[in-house]
Amino acid sequence: YDELRLPEILKRLTKKEKGLILVTGPTGSGKSTTLATMIDSINDNRYCHIITVEDPIEFVHRSKNSLINQRELGHDTWSFTAALRSALREDPDVILVGEMRDLETVSLALTAAETGHLVFATLHTGSCTKSIDRIIDMFPKEQQQQVRSMLSESLEAVISQTLLPTKDGKGRVPAVEIMLANAAVRNLIREEKTYQIPSIIQASTKEGMQTRDQSLYNLVMNNYVERTVAEEVAENPKLFATGAGF
Repeated sequence: YDELRLPEILKRLTKKEKGLILVTGPTGSGKSTTLATMIDSINDNRYCHIITVEDPIEFVHRSKNSLINQRELGHDTWSFTAALRSALREDPDVILVGEMRDLETVSLALTAAETGHLVFATLHTGSCTKSIDRIIDMFPKEQQQQVRSMLSESLEAVISQTLLPTKDGKGRVPAVEIMLANAAVRNLIREEKTYQIPSIIQASTKEGMQTRDQSLYNLVMNNYVERTVAEEVAENPKLFATGAGF
């Protein structure tokens, strides 16, 4: 985690017994690396049965304390949905769904999270709030209230990230927004008030949450990223111009 500059809270999330953990961001934002690191943590520290469904497999895991089965789309299975259905029959503790592309996959992932599995999945969304809205919007209007209710109970965290070039030009570092599903967040999801989630994230840093701007600010203050680079992707660039911070 330190090497990849990933927040320590991600390690704590790998100790969860059940629920849905989303890792989101555009293509090339380091989602696969973050997920591989979290799966590796479970493999090192827990006695679990882990099943992954990926397109393609980017990181090959060897079973350590856990038993890992990796399946590749187009090779071992023809769809995420079919692979998920099959996986659920094999009594896994942890399931990684490479990408939730359609309603049926989302539906199965939610059911798996609700029925006692720890489910990791990715979405191509730009923020924690947009990720929640995207899931709900995949369903027909008449099902959305039920999905809100399911999501409010099964969602554990959303990690939304983007990669930025480092100041020394030798690599890239993630700016990470982290939302943990505490009681306040769960209520906002249930009550169709996801637009209020960013203010909960900003006020909950002691719990391990952080907005993207808070992450960017820390990267600049710790000399990992140029101020101008952070300003380009910040929601509130004035934060850096004034040096006011949080």
